[in-house]
Amino acid sequence: MPTTKVTRNYQVTIPVEVRNRAAISEGDVLIVEYDEVSGAVRLLPPKKGPRKVARLGRKIGLRDIEDAIAAGMRESLR
Repeated sequence: MPTTKVTRNYQVTIPVEVRNRAAISEGDVLIVEYDEVSGAVRLLPPKKGPRKVARLGRKIGLRDIEDAIAAGMRESLR
């Protein structure tokens, strides 16, 4: 079983054997889970496959994108 060390910035390197078997690539986002019962920390690899796309039925422009960002910022700062 491969081991790794936690750095002072609380970072870990996932051993190559595990990365290869789990198909984890540079830039992937992992879900980190702590199991209270076993005390284990689990890293869940991303789900691979096509990205979900929503069809709006109309084209969106830069102004639409900026308005959506502004609305999201207002919502998150409440």
